[in-house]
Amino acid sequence: MSQSPPADLADRLEALGRELGEREAAFRDDLARARSVADKLRDRIEEGLGRFQRAAAGAGAPHLYAAVSETRVDDKHVRAVQFDVSRGRHRAIVTVKARGDVTLVGPFHAGKAEGPCRTFPIESEAEIDAALGSFLESFLEQAATP
Repeated sequence: MSQSPPADLADRLEALGRELGEREAAFRDDLARARSVADKLRDRIEEGLGRFQRAAAGAGAPHLYAAVSETRVDDKHVRAVQFDVSRGRHRAIVTVKARGDVTLVGPFHAGKAEGPCRTFPIESEAEIDAALGSFLESFLEQAATP
């Protein structure tokens, strides 16, 4: 059927968009900060994975490859952003929330319960740096194990 929806539906959704937009506008700056932090972490992880992959290939295992997604709005929290690290069904997620938390999720298998999770204040760069190493090592070990 090619009938147009009632005009009041469009009007109602437009009004809801305005209402929710005004409510969420208060979080715009914090969400922009979260995205900036996530993008920097993503770049560091992508660089580290590139070095891992070149070393693995040089050692004779070019099939050891992991991908990093683009930063996007978090799948669970509208006031957060995330990116994923994946190889096959193996996943790890980095989430940065507007309220100032960085959470490292996983590693885990896609379709299974996510976890374990470790959360840090966004300002705790040294703690995040230390945790990123073991987080990615655990992910890569699991993702490379048959």
